[in-house]
Amino acid sequence: MNIESIQTQKREHEHGHGHSHHHHHHIETINKIMIWSIVINLLYVAIEAGVGIYGDSMGLISDAGHNLGDVFSLLLTLVGFKLAHAAANHRFTYGYQKATILIALLNAVILLVAVGIIIVESIHKIRHPEPVDGELVSWTAGVGIIVNGVTAWMLMKDQKHDLNIRGAFLHMASDTLVSLGVVIAGIIISFTGFVLIDPIISLVIAAIILVSTWEMLRESLYLSIDGVPEEIDVDKLKKDIEELNHVKSLHHIHVWALSTTMNAMTAHVVIDNRENEDSTLSQIKELAHKAGIDHPTIEFETTPCAHESTYEL
Repeated sequence: MNIESIQTQKREHEHGHGHSHHHHHHIETINKIMIWSIVINLLYVAIEAGVGIYGDSMGLISDAGHNLGDVFSLLLTLVGFKLAHAAANHRFTYGYQKATILIALLNAVILLVAVGIIIVESIHKIRHPEPVDGELVSWTAGVGIIVNGVTAWMLMKDQKHDLNIRGAFLHMASDTLVSLGVVIAGIIISFTGFVLIDPIISLVIAAIILVSTWEMLRESLYLSIDGVPEEIDVDKLKKDIEELNHVKSLHHIHVWALSTTMNAMTAHVVIDNRENEDSTLSQIKELAHKAGIDHPTIEFETTPCAHESTYEL
């Protein structure tokens, strides 16, 4: 082995070690964020329930119950995150990564149920207005803005890359909006006595939450039945592979999500000569990684297999 080869291997080892260390640090950071989010939200639930009991406010007690449901969603997200990084075994050769998609789907359903409850309660309040202690509600909801807002802020960065964390983020962001709406309603009620403003604002917020939640539900449901992740253009990837020097054709290409953050691909690639397998495999893996695929598995052929795919790709 020459000196250049040794230096190349050393650089690759150092790069791999550095990447592994960074990945481990990132996992620990998200883990801590999730735990802190659960703790501070549990404290807020206890405070809100206590104030509701003290002030004889069913609204605050009900909201405390709703926030307790959000804590449950955060716990689900944490469980999903733990499962995603659990080791594979002979029973689950991919590990438990798919659980993150199922938990994201469950979180979307929980959010939709929460929106439904808000709508039903708001309509009930419009039909049967009740007196509200605007000042008490405003102060308590003000604390909710801080707690939910800080939690949403902590989750904001990672929710762009993980559907599971996006579910937790949407829960906290929606609660921040609800708390903001309650504060505004409380102030208006304190100065004008117009109690109907509370359910009106709640309905507006419910509509906003519904739009983002529906998108998450659609995406998580799509991934749960092995749909191609939205960020991956299979047609372009197929075209790029077929344009490689030694590739004659491509068939049986399948792309799906292993988890909310990792994607896989399998494909049969017809090449001109077996001697070109290694160089072609390296090029295909590079194209796959650029497309957002973490685990490409390629089967090379010199002639197309007898049973080709039943769809155009």
